[in-house]
Amino acid sequence: MENNNIGLIGCGAMGSALARGMISRGGIDPASVYLYDLNEARKKQLASEVNANSAESLDEFIPHCRFIFLAVKPQDTEGLLYAIKPMVQDGQIYASIAAGITINYIESCLYSGTKVVRLMPNTPCLIGEGAIVISTGDAVTEDECREVEKLLEPLGMTIRLPENLMDAATGLSGTGPAYVYLFIETMIDAGVSVGIRRDVSSKLVIQNVIGAAKMLDSNVQHPAELRNIVTSPAGTTSSAMLILEENGFRSCLIKAVREATKRSEELRMG
Repeated sequence: MENNNIGLIGCGAMGSALARGMISRGGIDPASVYLYDLNEARKKQLASEVNANSAESLDEFIPHCRFIFLAVKPQDTEGLLYAIKPMVQDGQIYASIAAGITINYIESCLYSGTKVVRLMPNTPCLIGEGAIVISTGDAVTEDECREVEKLLEPLGMTIRLPENLMDAATGLSGTGPAYVYLFIETMIDAGVSVGIRRDVSSKLVIQNVIGAAKMLDSNVQHPAELRNIVTSPAGTTSSAMLILEENGFRSCLIKAVREATKRSEELRMG
């Protein structure tokens, strides 16, 4: 297939993030992007916003697109795959964000040898600061994988992992923002409990998280080394760390990631 047209099926939160990122921040020609969703109002609103094509049916665009992004819920994936099977063309690349839907399963619903890419994005993709884990099927070449990564760059960072680690990536990265939000929420409440006004506590905690993350991103030191810098002997930080250790902060978080990974494995199809 010679063209680089893009078809996007599903205009929910993540599908919309893909469209906005590729067009608004990635410089993709909106005339080459086709949007489809069973929710007509949602599809037309997004198409109007990014100036892309609003497709009335799957066969209107799938045979003419090189990249097809499947941004639908896992329970809706099987029916969609069988619906588009007669339209699959040589050279097309199918990229799915459905949690638990394996590359092998997608190939079994389409054709063996179909070029399939599996993605695990997280919600910060909505503002261009996400993490997207990528696994590819055997039929996808290195150059094709790079092309998909290029399309996803406006949404944040891309990381390649073998598919057998996709459930782990779901438990760590896909679910990860929720852990951070809970930590921030709790820290804000803690600030209020020691007498700081809630709006001020919120600003302080959020900036702490942003600042700490940026230091880690620009520093080659291990997180433990940076933590040790602010942990003076018999100081306030060492007292706080002792309480966190005694109450199993680390082990609780590790257990949470492992449980989320286990749940992803239970939901796996294929």
